[in-house]
Amino acid sequence: MATSLQTLWQSPIVGGSFASCVDDHSNGAAFTSGEFARLQGLSFMAIKSAPPSNFVASRSVKWRCAVVPSKTEKRTLLHDLYEQQKQSPWYDNLRRPVTILEPLIKSGVRGVTSNPTIFEKAIAGSNAYDDQFRQLIREGKSVEDAYWALVVQDIQEACDLFQPLYNESNGGDGYISLEVSPLLANETQQTIESAKYLHNVVNRPNVLIKIPATLECIESIKQVIASSISVNVTLIFSLARYEAVIDAYLDGLEAVQGDLSKISSVASFFVSRVDTYVDKRLDAIGTEEALQLRGKAANAQAALAFKLYQEKFSGPRWEALEKRGAKKQRALWASTSVKNPAYPDTLYVNPLIGPDTVTTMPDAALNAFVDHGKVARTIDANLEEAERIYNKIEELGILWSDVGSVLELEGVASFKKSFTDLVKSLSGKAETLAQSN
Repeated sequence: MATSLQTLWQSPIVGGSFASCVDDHSNGAAFTSGEFARLQGLSFMAIKSAPPSNFVASRSVKWRCAVVPSKTEKRTLLHDLYEQQKQSPWYDNLRRPVTILEPLIKSGVRGVTSNPTIFEKAIAGSNAYDDQFRQLIREGKSVEDAYWALVVQDIQEACDLFQPLYNESNGGDGYISLEVSPLLANETQQTIESAKYLHNVVNRPNVLIKIPATLECIESIKQVIASSISVNVTLIFSLARYEAVIDAYLDGLEAVQGDLSKISSVASFFVSRVDTYVDKRLDAIGTEEALQLRGKAANAQAALAFKLYQEKFSGPRWEALEKRGAKKQRALWASTSVKNPAYPDTLYVNPLIGPDTVTTMPDAALNAFVDHGKVARTIDANLEEAERIYNKIEELGILWSDVGSVLELEGVASFKKSFTDLVKSLSGKAETLAQSN
């Protein structure tokens, strides 16, 4: 056990000392990856007996590790990524205790993204939310209202942790993303109203309201930006839809009177899911030419997305907005975890490094990059090759319009399922609570 704890303490992500958190009800359950249990690819078990003398006990959360940050900042490749290449590394996970984000901030993380699936895992897979949920139900809240209260508190606390970075960067980073209900993915007006409501109830300058890039929500994006609300546009899978998202952002900015400097936006372009789908189609074709393209489609399309980003945020139209303080809507590379174990674990991070972009990484991708990533501008290093791959895939009969449509439907369905499954789980807890009362 001592060896494992020493290895954990030396993790490049944390750069601080770990304290044990002892609770008689845990039965020695293993930490999850979000709780730094698998840093450097190792698993760690919670301590059943009294902690070592050089560890500090914490009562904050049952069987969660508490972090005592080191006095000196431990530099990582995440710092180099931002300082040398102007790409902002964000963390794609959020759970209680929100204070587990503190060592990540010190390691160079500059923002946090969340989604319905992340919250489902956090709330359903932990007892950290139970006490607040019980209190909300006793106060007469509906199950869905209680869910939003739990989520909003997490977002507010995370925003507060990142507020100094937000201030220091003049609103460049330090953002936390909160998504509207996935049940509204095809509802234009309801998405607008939900975005405004969540923006007001969170009441933090560094919150980004996530809106899906469905056809129905393109107008929602425009109207929410026009209301001077910062937006993270999510579930982008094609160049055509990405261009529509950029246009919606520009249209929204042009509808605002006066200063634009307080409005921010990112466009979340999903990558690994593209390869998952395209690879299956390539395997079905089965020719040597097709098989050689496996694992290349996602990054090729992302490189062309960056090219489109540069084109759209230049020229007279953009310059007029920039004079009023407008910020570019940065391209954000999402879904950066590797789904195929045969591929390098930094496949969707190393090749997508470029200025004025964001890469948001879950635990595995983040730890892999910090451990053995390479900091260099790669996103537009070989655009000709990216165009060749992109065009060849279409020549083989895999239409990019179909890729975008299929993945958008799957993404929306996945988030809806996570949301409804969580509400069902919470409803069961509410019924149990009512019976006990």
